[in-house]
Amino acid sequence: MSTKLRFRVVETAFKKKAVEVVPPKERPSEYFGKYVFNKEKMFKYLSSKVYNKLIDVIDHGATLDRSIADEVASGMKKWAIEMGCTHYTHWFAPLTEGTAEKHDAFVEHDGKGGMMEEFSGKLLAQQEPDASSFPNGGIRNTFEARGYSAWDPSSPAFIEDDTLCIPTIFIAYTGESLDYKAPLLKALRAVDKAATDVCHYFNPEVKKVFAYLGWEQEYFLIDEGLYAARPDLLLCGRTLMGHDSAKNQQLEDHYFGAIPTRVAAFMRELEIEALKLGVPCKTSHNEVAPNQFELAPIYEECNLANDHNLLTMALMRKIARRHGFRVLLHEKPFKGINGSGKHNNWSLGTDTGIGLMSPGKTAEDNLRFVTFVVNSLMAVYHYNGLLKASISSATNAHRLGANEAPPAIISSFLGKQVSDLLDHIEKSTKNDIVTMSGKQGMKLDIPQIPELRIDNTDRNRTSPFAFTGNRFEFRAVGSEANCASSMLVLNAAVADQLTIFKKEVDALIAKGEPQMSAILEILRKYIKECKPIRFDGNGYSDEWIVEAEKRGLDCEKSVPLIFDNYLKPEAITMFERTGVMNKKELIARNEVKWETYTKKVQIEARVLGDLAMNHIIPVATQYQTDLIDNVYKMKSIYPADVADKLSKQNKELIEEIANRTLFIQEHVEKMIEARKVANKIESVREKAIAYHDTILPNLDEIRYHIDKLELIVDDALWPLPKYRELLFIR
Repeated sequence: MSTKLRFRVVETAFKKKAVEVVPPKERPSEYFGKYVFNKEKMFKYLSSKVYNKLIDVIDHGATLDRSIADEVASGMKKWAIEMGCTHYTHWFAPLTEGTAEKHDAFVEHDGKGGMMEEFSGKLLAQQEPDASSFPNGGIRNTFEARGYSAWDPSSPAFIEDDTLCIPTIFIAYTGESLDYKAPLLKALRAVDKAATDVCHYFNPEVKKVFAYLGWEQEYFLIDEGLYAARPDLLLCGRTLMGHDSAKNQQLEDHYFGAIPTRVAAFMRELEIEALKLGVPCKTSHNEVAPNQFELAPIYEECNLANDHNLLTMALMRKIARRHGFRVLLHEKPFKGINGSGKHNNWSLGTDTGIGLMSPGKTAEDNLRFVTFVVNSLMAVYHYNGLLKASISSATNAHRLGANEAPPAIISSFLGKQVSDLLDHIEKSTKNDIVTMSGKQGMKLDIPQIPELRIDNTDRNRTSPFAFTGNRFEFRAVGSEANCASSMLVLNAAVADQLTIFKKEVDALIAKGEPQMSAILEILRKYIKECKPIRFDGNGYSDEWIVEAEKRGLDCEKSVPLIFDNYLKPEAITMFERTGVMNKKELIARNEVKWETYTKKVQIEARVLGDLAMNHIIPVATQYQTDLIDNVYKMKSIYPADVADKLSKQNKELIEEIANRTLFIQEHVEKMIEARKVANKIESVREKAIAYHDTILPNLDEIRYHIDKLELIVDDALWPLPKYRELLFIR
């Protein structure tokens, strides 16, 4: 990129005006779900018999009756065509970072030489999209490319532009899942069953337990012209070089500050379009870093919330371009300022309206609350390495562990009130329990837990898995991740733990122990066992790393090695026991994870090498030549001693440029040779490890010297937009 073009792009970016967004005349409540085949539309377009059957499937998890598919498809088609649709697609989430869709028109031959709109129950319920090029981890051979997508009625169909989108799972011809949705649905079913069984200790009327998710999506916006002028942003999603701006986030003035006009227009349109698609957007604000923002919806059932997050990320990308922006969802697009996460707020609730993570007003309610909190802690303790693997990636690794995000060690902060309660139970004995009759159930020698006030909830930003009043907040999830990756692990682990808990309690009851006494006895044991996962201190400190190792927590930092947690015997057993995934599926997913990691680092290494050799070194050498020319001209004007004195700084710069460009050249060559060696490794795991150990370190070393050159080389020559130009929207 020429220097003149760089300045022209920057100048254009700073002169851009906000796109006018005309809000709908209706109130948000009136256009919410306009493009969704929700219950209101189902009631209108389906017979009462079919409607009731479908609602039973959606609300109560009943088995889908394939006989109703034709009428549902007919109703969907009629609604979609009335809304201007000409196509339909099965919308699914393969093992990539986004969603996939293959569009088909609503047309078939009418047998009279013409065409007619057609959409049958068969096309609604199941399709064969082939999709042979998606990652599959060896489950399918090239000659076995067939894959099936199957309708998920629990997530409503919606309209995007002129296309009816039908949320589906994606599975192989042999039945293994090739997506995120299928195992997530299985994990949600497992936690529903296990939690419902435990709820019956306290309320026999509970018939279903829902897992809820509230995601907080952080993201960066950057002017589209500046984005196009940075090949690293274009190809990698992050800047591979760039010195800190003199001003970035140190004044903390961006956080919750006045939203720039152009950004406010983008946010307004995003919110309107998301609401039309049934995404219950609630909160938008400036985040800590410049150009960083956040969007958060109202909590929803976990599967639906996950689909809405995927839909929102796609919507953000599309709408941003209409406003002259590009959305950056990479966890760490800019060095030296905060990266982006996607905090997953997770909780459980019953069909009777009880929040299982919320304290109650009676001792029995609070014992139920303690039961689910402690079992969640047990699941996190036993599978802390697996949970870390679920949020690990080549991109999120740049964010985790810095003084801005949760460390790459899973621990849980509970807050003083809950911690004191668990400590009290741990030290209590059977003599502390007095059985009561009637609705009171029982009385415990434990202070009543009032409904948590705001000053009693977590504000510890260093905790990756924090209790925040009536939910746990899994803060380590990355901004571009599919929430299902972490949610299927968490729900499966909690389901397994609750099943174990019930077996142990029932065993004590069978021996004559009163039910509530048996529950407390097992909880007391669990509180002691999972104590290592509880940490209320500074998760950023070096002391915590040492302490975490003593506690036996997973402290591994290498992403390829972290992925090994999926294939540990206890993890395989847990997934198979809960019916979420089998060993073959887990092996395949790890193959995909290792391969994806390798490709991400490989692309970054290639891009950095290209930029270093074809952009940075030529410019640095040109400036070095200008300095050398200046030194020679000084000698022609001044006496030798005076010229030497006046040229001293330039000579030092000439030498520094020579040393830094030499270092860059040598390490680019070293990186290329390391890639050649790594690429010959057949094992995808060993190849990923090689890329982490021998290639990744070169990126930071090369970057260091390029960033130093940025401070030296004449600004008029520097070819790439700098951080001071990238990070401040006007």
